[in-house]
Amino acid sequence: MRTELEEAYGFLFDKELINEIAESGTIKKAAAGVRIIEIGDYVTVMPLLLDGAIKILREDNDGNELLIYFLERGDTCAMTLNCCLGRTKSEIRAVAENDTTLIMIPISKMEEWTAKYKSWRNFVFESYHTRLSEMLDTIDTIAFLNMDERLMRYLRDKGKVNSNEIIQSTHQEIAYDLNTSRVVVSRLLKKLENEGKISLKRNNITVIDL
Repeated sequence: MRTELEEAYGFLFDKELINEIAESGTIKKAAAGVRIIEIGDYVTVMPLLLDGAIKILREDNDGNELLIYFLERGDTCAMTLNCCLGRTKSEIRAVAENDTTLIMIPISKMEEWTAKYKSWRNFVFESYHTRLSEMLDTIDTIAFLNMDERLMRYLRDKGKVNSNEIIQSTHQEIAYDLNTSRVVVSRLLKKLENEGKISLKRNNITVIDL
């Protein structure tokens, strides 16, 4: 665990902090598609990603989901941080995008390290800043981009977090993430293929211009 921790966070944290994280944290593994945090859960630990990727989703009153952003190795979720510090229920759903390894940090350690380590404080503040920027970017995407532009952006983002230009997702799964219909997704994927931006196969999508 210590090796993975140093590879993911060694450039961010003091050696003493890395040691404390290794001693206090608990390893959690999640296979692709597993829900790590559910809406309405009380969050008592903070996740640090050692490997893999997680997608953060919001849900409306009708159960429709919308992808907010992806988390990768070396990240944490600012909305989870907020729930931990405020002792409030989660307002997001976190789902493993691919096979993921996390180290879970108790709330008490979060507060202790904020006072003790400058590198931890900087990490928390930077995480808030980055996630806020990504949420604003998501709002701009919904408000200002056409659905085909949103779809192409989604495919590129998904390809990057998985380090693979081949997207292993059904049209329905993409529709869920973008809060639209499968018919719309299928039509727009065909349009993007005709424009030479992607290649459609029976069970996958290849992003040509990743």
